[in-house]
Amino acid sequence: MKAPRPPSPPGALRLALEWRAPMEAAASLALWPWLRNAARGDGHSVLVLPGLAASDVSTHLLRSFLRAQGWEPHAWRQGRNLGPRPGVLEACLDRVEQLHATSGRRVSLVGWSLGGVYARELAKRLPGAVRQVVTLGSPVRHHANASNARRLYEFVSGPRAYDPELMARLDEPVPVPCTSIYSRSDGIVDWRASLQPEGPATQNIRVPASHVGMGMNPVVLRLLAERLSQPEEGWQPRQGSCVCKRG
Repeated sequence: MKAPRPPSPPGALRLALEWRAPMEAAASLALWPWLRNAARGDGHSVLVLPGLAASDVSTHLLRSFLRAQGWEPHAWRQGRNLGPRPGVLEACLDRVEQLHATSGRRVSLVGWSLGGVYARELAKRLPGAVRQVVTLGSPVRHHANASNARRLYEFVSGPRAYDPELMARLDEPVPVPCTSIYSRSDGIVDWRASLQPEGPATQNIRVPASHVGMGMNPVVLRLLAERLSQPEEGWQPRQGSCVCKRG
């Protein structure tokens, strides 16, 4: 049996397809009435973590949608995501604990790209405060050569780019329900690196989206609402691990 090909940076064609991101955002705005028919929230807090070199501006549309649907979304409030620099994860831990203590309810975490790596780590450290994790195009397993953004990541993250302690924990399972949303046409992260081992409380779901536009894609937003709307103690995997024929 032929061994599966290891993750590697997506090729030039997939990278070029990242230019569709503005169209994904425009589609969500045009389809807003359709999006409003998506699953409704129960008011619990959702912390949204942006991707590499991105800030809370990039997650504005996503958070606006979640708020309109009945959740209490929160920005990460740390400016641009410049990698796991000193104090970043600690500030995220404090934020989760604060939201948990203030509301008295467990917090859902949504992480886009590198933000998903943080989300998984936060859940591992604070399982009692986290309800579920949803990652969007995130490299959820340790594959240093799986991204076209590797050099950018190394540049902005500095000497802590590959923190040994953090890298050693990447492949550890998340102790709360976790959904990895990925696209086979992702031009930044090889989709294979976004596949987590599936089990009773983990699932990988394929969507038709770019990497840069994943958090603004209408299909992804509806899927995100579906995942977040599940009862806290009644998480179930989605029926079907793909919401598209391609992507």
